[in-house]
Amino acid sequence: MKSDVLSFIRLGDIADFRNGLNFSKESHGQGCPLIGVGDFKDNFSPKWNELEEINPEGVTKVEDYLKEGDLLFVRSNGNKALVGRSMYVNKDIKSLYSGFCIRARLKTDDVSPLFLAYFTKTKFFRDAISFVAGTNINNLNQGILSEVRIPVFSKEKQSLIVSALSSIDKKIELNNRINTELEAMAKTLYDYWFVQFDFPDVNGKPYKASGGKMVYNDALKREIPVGWSNGTLDNLGQIVGGSTPSTTDKNNFSDQGSAWITPNDLSENQGNKFISKGAMGVTEKGIKSASLKKYPAGTVLLSSRAPIGYMAIARNALTTNQGFKSFVPSKGYSTEFVYFTVKNSLKAIIQYSSGSTFKEVSGAVLKTVKIVLPANELVEEFKGKVEDFFKRQDTLEQENEQLIALRDWLLPMLMNGQVTVKPSSESEKA
Repeated sequence: MKSDVLSFIRLGDIADFRNGLNFSKESHGQGCPLIGVGDFKDNFSPKWNELEEINPEGVTKVEDYLKEGDLLFVRSNGNKALVGRSMYVNKDIKSLYSGFCIRARLKTDDVSPLFLAYFTKTKFFRDAISFVAGTNINNLNQGILSEVRIPVFSKEKQSLIVSALSSIDKKIELNNRINTELEAMAKTLYDYWFVQFDFPDVNGKPYKASGGKMVYNDALKREIPVGWSNGTLDNLGQIVGGSTPSTTDKNNFSDQGSAWITPNDLSENQGNKFISKGAMGVTEKGIKSASLKKYPAGTVLLSSRAPIGYMAIARNALTTNQGFKSFVPSKGYSTEFVYFTVKNSLKAIIQYSSGSTFKEVSGAVLKTVKIVLPANELVEEFKGKVEDFFKRQDTLEQENEQLIALRDWLLPMLMNGQVTVKPSSESEKA
């Protein structure tokens, strides 16, 4: 098969590089978006509305700011898997990037910034930076990036490759927007009913706003609707933990093993509500050696340390390591209600955490976190209102997984010329 690749060129010949700046804690929260290593997930571009902000006055120069078309790379991180990960700047927003990142800015029109951005997602690129730096790369630098060879296609071929890949990314982005809207709708209903107490009364009117009877609860030190009671997170279901098989015995782990989740898996899963598996599975031998218990689909996972507060819902039976205190809905409350009630209690959960090395929250502490317990029939009515939202979100997340797999399968073959994309008119003739 004849390749469409015209030649290869050093990245250093077509791009300029600039390291990011280090900012003091005092400069944070002052109005200019800052992209840090923590923002490099699986997202192609920055999630602009989630970025931390800093005060750049007296620190930055004009040339430090990002422009649309720039590429950012993780330069240094304790997690070697993150080093070299890239992100494409898709908007002209006055923004900066941390000192643990390197910016690449093209100085030629012969290479499309988007084409380059997609190329940096390939195994070829990953292998290239490792080859230059050695297989145990911990730090990326401008010299390493400069030596990476970039395949050169005609501008037309670059455009076709970008079009094919970006059409998949646009569908993924659309699904994410739909899921964000569904989440907002479900949360609004939860807050309206169980935080503001304006659930429908017998006449279909907002309970509290329409003068529904409220009673003072001594344990909660607040008024709650008549017929409701006080409780703790322990009332929501069985609170369970997990453990880790010995990592020195490789027979305890397998890619084909049972799903085993770590807090890092939830970190990588941010933006999704459901999770099926982690980066590594456990074998039956590993399960027995660590006395692991499998928890059913619908279990609400909560990371209880390093860090506290990441959440997800089990899509299938799974188990976790010791960094979790998860909720198996076994006491009459639905997964949907448990999920939002735990999420609504995160501030208190984090406040109750302790530990000198790193903060952690125990099962015993979780059982003391106070919550309001509504009438069971109202919880069932809430489930009926939102369970279709949850199912739709689950479906769209799984669709995105398939789209990502398709994109990642196409990406290297498009880049090395194994697969070609024809203009639509040529495709129709074929």
